[in-house]
Amino acid sequence: MLQNDKKNAFVELGKFLSLFSHTTQTDKSSVLYSDLFFDRMQFLIENAVSYNGWFTQEQVIYALSSWAESLTENNLNKWLAEYQFSTKEPKNVGLVLAGNIPMVGFHDFLCVLISGNTALVKTSSNDQHLIKLCADYLITVFPPFAHNIVFIENKLENFDAVIATGSNNTARYFEYYFQNKPNIIRKNRNSVAVLNGKETQEDLENLGEDIFRYFGLGCRNVSKLFVPKNYNFDAFFNAIYKYKDCIEYQKYANNYDYNKAVFLMSLYKLLDNGFLTLKEDSSYSSPISSVFYEYYEDISEVQTKLEQEKEQIQCIVSNNLVKNSIAFGTTQKPNLWDYADNIDTLHFLLKL
Repeated sequence: MLQNDKKNAFVELGKFLSLFSHTTQTDKSSVLYSDLFFDRMQFLIENAVSYNGWFTQEQVIYALSSWAESLTENNLNKWLAEYQFSTKEPKNVGLVLAGNIPMVGFHDFLCVLISGNTALVKTSSNDQHLIKLCADYLITVFPPFAHNIVFIENKLENFDAVIATGSNNTARYFEYYFQNKPNIIRKNRNSVAVLNGKETQEDLENLGEDIFRYFGLGCRNVSKLFVPKNYNFDAFFNAIYKYKDCIEYQKYANNYDYNKAVFLMSLYKLLDNGFLTLKEDSSYSSPISSVFYEYYEDISEVQTKLEQEKEQIQCIVSNNLVKNSIAFGTTQKPNLWDYADNIDTLHFLLKL
């Protein structure tokens, strides 16, 4: 019964978040406690950019809408059906969250609570308000959660396990500091797309979504293309033209101007459409406003390379050209069971 109550609290949160979707119209009066929380969330949406310059209203609403679509009873039932839950003493699980895109650490937060453990949450200074409001909402719906949610302002202490996300550099410190506790340490990863030249206009437009959503700041954003030798980029550039308005956003435009200048001063050959540069490069992590590409002669080469370098890759987009790839336009809409770095977070937490 307790497990069901926890699940239902997240279902109610999903209904609440759907109030802020541009695609789903939900009757406000049918949502629990909307009178208490609607104005607070609306304020955060409208003012998020003052806390993080990349968090425009459009991007924040997209993130909230994505979580509204995930937190349905059907999705939660499908996800949780694969696990065995037991009543045990809660463990204190430290969560060191990233802040590159809105609500990026929410899945770890969800996993800790649904597994029956206590979340000691250290938010990023770049994204510290949305998840706290969601926590308040969950506690209002299911008051026992108040004993399982603690936000940490200073040093993380008194934890039994930890899930920490950061750069490759900070990960080294995490691995040292948390070495004596069960842990999941997440590092930099990037996502790739594999093309063969037979993609439709719709495929390539959807690929633009995978590239430009959140201005390319997420590890699930495509930052690298694999294309066949002599690939013609005209269709790609025509398809992504619909995303040209990103250059109207000053922070993105500044990055575009700066990174393009650095590339040109280094005498790199670039493909450029006025808001995105393409550079031939064997690495995965391209700067904001740029995407790397690499030619291949045989698709098996790409498959081998991706398997060998899987520790650097979050997800792969293609029309089933390589194993474990997903559809164009879906990178920023993961399912609850699509775990970051392919590490089953819930299994990790349940066995503590």
